Amino acid sequence: MNNSNRQKNFLIFIVGPTAIGKTARSIEIAKHFGCEIVSCDSRQFFKEMTIGTAVPSSEELAQIPHHFIQNKSIHETYNVGDYEREVIPYLDSLFLKNKIQIVVGGSGLYVDAIAKGFDYFPEVSQEIKDEIDAIYLQNGIEGLSYLLEKHDAEYFSFLTNNNPQTLANPQRMKRFIAVCLASGKPYSSFLDQEKHQRNFTPIYIGLEAPRAIMYERINQRVDQMVHNGLLNEVKNLKEFKNLNALQTVGYREFFDFLDGQIPLETAIEEVKKNTRRFAKRQLTWFKRNEETMWFDFQESTKNIIASIEQKIHD
Repeated sequence: MNNSNRQKNFLIFIVGPTAIGKTARSIEIAKHFGCEIVSCDSRQFFKEMTIGTAVPSSEELAQIPHHFIQNKSIHETYNVGDYEREVIPYLDSLFLKNKIQIVVGGSGLYVDAIAKGFDYFPEVSQEIKDEIDAIYLQNGIEGLSYLLEKHDAEYFSFLTNNNPQTLANPQRMKRFIAVCLASGKPYSSFLDQEKHQRNFTPIYIGLEAPRAIMYERINQRVDQMVHNGLLNEVKNLKEFKNLNALQTVGYREFFDFLDGQIPLETAIEEVKKNTRRFAKRQLTWFKRNEETMWFDFQESTKNIIASIEQKIHD
């Protein structure tokens, strides 16, 4: 590595759709660079969910230190903002050991949280949320429009002229007003804040496959999950089915089966269908990043590593 890059930190993001082989590939790359792996898969944070979230096997976890996997409970409130606040200082500690580290996962929002950060908004009490819900029930979208114009006339005018459809979206309007009421400041004052500086250079590696192959891999993975005992895992979580962490593909469908709404075969097919749709959305998200170097999922690790090292030396 040249002198100018000797003290630089590099964070390798390995992204792509579910079931594409990110875990196995990241372990191979981590072995080459002698580094560790941080997960940014929002479904794998929860220790009660193992089979349905495709958590790396004990054999895989034993090969390379992994972080942010099954480190939370489904009973904890945990969101992307919490993740950003925890993961950035954690990465700083890993960079002290090795100037190259790896992040792997298919949750695009969580990738962005690490790479770019987000605007920060104040916490909103349930009391304020309930108050806004009551106003909406009584006065409809017109009541929300009145409140937003009252508390943030600048943003209301911006939406009117540039994004009028947002003014008809109750959930977004409630969010804008909630921030105003919780903070006593206009919602727009929290936008485009200066992001926290990152002390690393990102390198994005994307794995993909022809759609037919990707879908077949997903179908096979779901069948393997069922074989490995996914239904029993879901049964053990049924009493908690309304928790936010369990509102996800691979669990909702089996809750419907356990509630007698659909047959088991239908539940399995629904999991496959919804996972395929999820994979399509993942690709759409990741393809927006023009910095990502894309590789076929069968590309040799040697060639991928060569591309990474070229980026490091540039």
